[in-house]
Amino acid sequence: MQFRLPELGEGVHEGELIKWSVKVGDFVKYDQSLCEIMTDKATVEIPSAFQGKVAELHVQVGKMIHVGELMLSFEGTAASVSHAEKPSLPSNSIPSPESHVTHDSQAQIANRTLAAPSTRRLAREMGVDLLGVKGSGPHGRVMKEDIRKEEIHSAGSAVPVRAGISERVLPGPAGEEKRVPFRGLRKKIAEKMRLSKDRAAHFTYVEEADATALVTLRNQAKDIGAKQGVKITYLPFVMKAMAAALKQFPILNSTLDEERGELVYKYYYNIGLSIQTEDGLMAPVVKDVAHKSVIELARDIQGLVDRARNKRLTLDDLHGSTITLTNAGSIGGLFATPVINYPEVAILGLNKIVRKPVVKVINGREEIVIRDWTYFSLSLDHRVVDGAIGAEYMKLLIQYIENPSLILLDS
Repeated sequence: MQFRLPELGEGVHEGELIKWSVKVGDFVKYDQSLCEIMTDKATVEIPSAFQGKVAELHVQVGKMIHVGELMLSFEGTAASVSHAEKPSLPSNSIPSPESHVTHDSQAQIANRTLAAPSTRRLAREMGVDLLGVKGSGPHGRVMKEDIRKEEIHSAGSAVPVRAGISERVLPGPAGEEKRVPFRGLRKKIAEKMRLSKDRAAHFTYVEEADATALVTLRNQAKDIGAKQGVKITYLPFVMKAMAAALKQFPILNSTLDEERGELVYKYYYNIGLSIQTEDGLMAPVVKDVAHKSVIELARDIQGLVDRARNKRLTLDDLHGSTITLTNAGSIGGLFATPVINYPEVAILGLNKIVRKPVVKVINGREEIVIRDWTYFSLSLDHRVVDGAIGAEYMKLLIQYIENPSLILLDS
């Protein structure tokens, strides 16, 4: 029998095979992860819709594969669960295809543990036996919360350390070369960067800011966040400032629909956040920034960073950004010229905050004082945003950064 690539999500018709989780001769169970497919939006696991032995793998790692294309052949039984019995899957899971399948017996269905591949992976990592977990989801489906509760209640249980998710290229003998496949997320990043540089007319505007008041406010907020189990960084404050300033300069929160010859202004503020992972740079999205508190944004950021670094981002996490924020401050450097996250027209770079002596006018006199200082880098698509508009946006943004209490007055 044959297994073909199922639907990958709305508007997604192909992806790159980055990993086989099975090999020829393996016995595969229902819902077991077969492989990982990287699309333009996310990496997704493909669950098995059959039970049996893998006879042949038809696609090599690194190849592009289209929905409906033959992936593998197997010897065994395909499964179908009726529409009433099928639970809804999380957005990072793929529903089982229903063509070419026969119905399970009631006994087979009763003995199967319903769980998404991501939940099964979590169970493996935490050493939890799915057969002993009572599912709280629809139709008894085991959810991630069920796994975590089971792990907490299991005496002496331990969470294994997660291994690195990408190959570390170690130094080789002097004078020699080493070739490694250019694929997966690294290849997707290259394609996205090339598209951005080919289509958008980049220019970068850099300005400095006195971040002393922001540092003070953030230090006060850290204690409040800690009591709620949330780590407060500078990012939520910068995002609030970005959204407040975008209301005055909405063209920076737009996209250019070249096919229809239209500018699309977006009056909602979803900020993509560049996150460095072991696989490469990703930009999951913090949604509805203007209507969330600093604590809520910090909690969202914390969740996105955790999911990004543990390869658990969903399609929804990576969809819908209107502008992007990249933070190079934790690494160092004075400032950078970030590449626009096309088709957006603007990306803001937050750089390191340092203590330095500066000249300030105090009571009409110039004095040298120690302040917390930083630079912001704003890259714009010059086809859409004029330099003067970018400079005015930055001026307002820095006004919010230097006087963060003004954000509270934003409606």
